[in-house]
Amino acid sequence: MQATKIAAKEAGREMVHILVVDDEKSICELLEITFRKEGHRVEIANSVRPPDGSWKVPLYDMIISDVRMPGETGVETAALRARGCPRRLFRADHGVPTLETAIAAANEGANRYVIKDHDLVAQLRVAVHEVAEKLKWKNEAGYLRRELRRLTGLDNIIGQSPNMRAIFDLIQTVAPQTSRVLITGESGTGKELVARAIHENSARSHAPFITINCGAFPETLLESELFGYTKGAFTGANENRRGLFQAAHGGTLFLDEIGNMDQAMQVKLYRVLQEGKVRPLGSTEELDVDVRVIAATNRIWRRPLPPGSSAKICSTA
Repeated sequence: MQATKIAAKEAGREMVHILVVDDEKSICELLEITFRKEGHRVEIANSVRPPDGSWKVPLYDMIISDVRMPGETGVETAALRARGCPRRLFRADHGVPTLETAIAAANEGANRYVIKDHDLVAQLRVAVHEVAEKLKWKNEAGYLRRELRRLTGLDNIIGQSPNMRAIFDLIQTVAPQTSRVLITGESGTGKELVARAIHENSARSHAPFITINCGAFPETLLESELFGYTKGAFTGANENRRGLFQAAHGGTLFLDEIGNMDQAMQVKLYRVLQEGKVRPLGSTEELDVDVRVIAATNRIWRRPLPPGSSAKICSTA
């Protein structure tokens, strides 16, 4: 398999994992030899149902199936593959060209319908090339996403001292957890970078990372920013507006300088953290939110936080 991958890379294309399903062994052998020489991985089956009664669908990038085989049609096979793995690409070839079969194959999930004749290999080669190109773009997109994550993750924090390495280890430990996090430190020491690194290395990295400086807003305005409001809730509220908790749904909300938040607002935030619900200003309905909260402060906490009591991040000394 490694040699196959190398051959594909040397040819400047991605290796395609192909399953050929045909009761004609000569067709299976022809396609297997052809596409293996071109650097692809090929598996063959001479019947619709394998001996163990199951297919390893997620492992295949492409399925080439005959439409007419004993026991079950290739069209039905294509439908089964489409239901089992809709993101994969499927091709059907046949020996009895009819309009009805072509339409049925397309309706059942086959992406291409080709005829078994002297041009069969050429037709399938085009299809395999298309799949290889899509895999190439998919892999490159994945690489770019990983690079973006690297640039906004731990590698964006510079430091080699023992203290910094301890912080890196702590980030890696905390990031996969679901617990809320309090970051303390003087202004300008990179608390937001740490919060972003925790988010980017967590299961929520695909979702929004939203920040707000709690000390920059008075109580009434901070409440509307965090929880949102409905039209007519106050003077100037001309439309409904989502709060930051709703905007960060599924992701992370970073509350910077939470130590500057007054006591009344802390009580309201405590309830949100406890119940997982927000009530926009002017509304009588509570809305469910799934948000991981990371808070930061430059204040010195005079009493330790109780173990496991994440909501106590709102308490100020």
